Amino acid sequence: MSGIVLSSSVRQNLLSLQSTADLLATTQNRLATGKKVNTALDNPTNFFTASSLDARAGDINNLLDGIGNGVQVLQAANTGITSLQKLVDSAKSVANQALQTTVGFSTKSSFTSVAIDGATADNLVADQTPTNAAFVGTSAPQRAAYVSAMATQGDQLTQATPAGNATGASLLSNLSLTTAIAATDTLTVNGKTITFQAGANGLVGTGNAYTLGIDTSLDSLVAAIDTLSGNTTPANASVATGGRITLKSGTAADLVVTGSAGVLAKLGIATSAGQSTATRTGGAVTGGALAGTTKLGSGDGASAALANTFAVGDTLTVNGKTLTFVAATATGNDPNEIKIDSDVTGLLAKIDGLTGSSTASTISGGKITLNTGSLSDLTLTSSNTAALTALGLAGGVTQARTEVPGVLEGKTLKIGATGGGTATDIVFGTGAGRVSSLNQLNDALAANNLQATFVSGKLTITTTNEAASATIGAITGSAVGASQAFAAGTTAPAPVVDADAKLARDNLVTQYNNIINQITTTAQDASFNGVNLLGGDTLKLTFNETGKSTLNIQGVNFNPAGLGLDVLNTGAFKDNSAINEIVTALNGASSTLRAQASAFGSNLSIVQIRQDFSKNLINVLQTGSSNLTLADTNEEAANSQALSTRQSIAVSALALANQSQQSVLQLLR
Repeated sequence: MSGIVLSSSVRQNLLSLQSTADLLATTQNRLATGKKVNTALDNPTNFFTASSLDARAGDINNLLDGIGNGVQVLQAANTGITSLQKLVDSAKSVANQALQTTVGFSTKSSFTSVAIDGATADNLVADQTPTNAAFVGTSAPQRAAYVSAMATQGDQLTQATPAGNATGASLLSNLSLTTAIAATDTLTVNGKTITFQAGANGLVGTGNAYTLGIDTSLDSLVAAIDTLSGNTTPANASVATGGRITLKSGTAADLVVTGSAGVLAKLGIATSAGQSTATRTGGAVTGGALAGTTKLGSGDGASAALANTFAVGDTLTVNGKTLTFVAATATGNDPNEIKIDSDVTGLLAKIDGLTGSSTASTISGGKITLNTGSLSDLTLTSSNTAALTALGLAGGVTQARTEVPGVLEGKTLKIGATGGGTATDIVFGTGAGRVSSLNQLNDALAANNLQATFVSGKLTITTTNEAASATIGAITGSAVGASQAFAAGTTAPAPVVDADAKLARDNLVTQYNNIINQITTTAQDASFNGVNLLGGDTLKLTFNETGKSTLNIQGVNFNPAGLGLDVLNTGAFKDNSAINEIVTALNGASSTLRAQASAFGSNLSIVQIRQDFSKNLINVLQTGSSNLTLADTNEEAANSQALSTRQSIAVSALALANQSQQSVLQLLR
């Protein structure tokens, strides 16, 4: 073939045709692969750059599977937390239901005071004074000596001074009286009769019949009267001192003392000639001959007039207001005047008008009782002291209101810690920092799981429902003891279990424990692909091909112990305090779950953001790679069409070039 010689035109056409064929082949390859760079020979720089971008995109794409698994792990944990929150809410509902059921004790620990005289719920330390300051009069001059000295206590009767100013050690048979006590004399105390005997024998007898020697002392007689009246409180004992016998009932009950003729007079208890009865009724002495119709003056000559009568012009001054006696013919309508022929009842009405008393003064059993209608003093004087004395109202006396401090005033009450509370130390009174009302007392008791009620004059302190199973701590202080608001040795008994209420609460404990067990299994089941963030596992995610961009998500142990909860023992709901502690723990568990849900949610957001970022980055890398290697199909199609045309023309040119040689060949033929 080397001997073949082609013309230059043929050879040129042949080369052109070969070049066109090569270009067409290249164009067709680009159209077939879609790439303009298929091998390093096409464009080394673009080829290797694109390969690097594709490799990185592939590596990141491989990491997307792990990121996707991480998203599912977090979503599984979040689903578990949602279920755990519902279980905790259910447990809290059971606990609250227990709070609304009856406390498991039929009787809680408590202690009660004695009846506190004068106290109210608003004023526990009220003074122990009567509603009205009353002056008790008598029916005859003989009683005036002790009326003016009557003690203000409502439970005692102070009688006249026996002649000779006898003392408690004086013997009954030697009393310097008009007549000494003699054998066979009798004295009856509240229906129990003492018959006096010769000698010094003490009180002997049973039932309603007793004997006592006449050579015993006044002290012995007073003690005997206390025995028969039931007055057994040493601090309230009757006494014979300073020449005066003071008899006390020891209670708010009446004290009735009677005797054979002259016995009361011998003891200085006589009320009037021939009278043998001295009765204390609500703080007053009854007896005597006055009646409401006894005339004050002699104006009508009635026989039922006072031994010493008032005369026209006499005055009676009551608390500074003067009442003047006027003639029987006068009108007597002036509130500051009274007719001379008025009776005792009319006089009392006039006195009440001057004092403004809403509590009427009275006369009963020959005894006048004047009431001021308030707690103020009562002062009574007269220009005719003899007539005043004849009324049994000794002239010039003043009945003053004597303050008797409340039993709790200034006293302390200390109660030991109860049911986990804070020990109580209370000072009663109206001063700063002291307790005077029931509301203030309850405020002071609250920290020690105690509450107080005031019913029928008695103060009761009881454990609250929060500490129903507790026994009240030691009770001490000056308010505890003889004659105090709380009796000596006051203690609070232990609470008494109510079987039915306890059973109801124990059934709720069982329901509670079932829920707690479900918390355990729910936390165990909240896993995905072997990873459980609620079981303490750690989730590690890698976000880039170098392994330098990572996220570690530490799991938690959300079993009951991890949430601060536990299965309860029977009786755990015994009182509200224990239940409140459980409710507090459940609230803490709810807070923990919410906080962890927020943390997992934040991590899930991060992972999802990185997942989207990786997807977008892969797209960027692949797009960059394509930009370096992909062919422009429009351009390559046009090139292909042009090259095809060019190839056709080249073939035609080559044919023309060959025609000249064929003409020479024809000549040779």
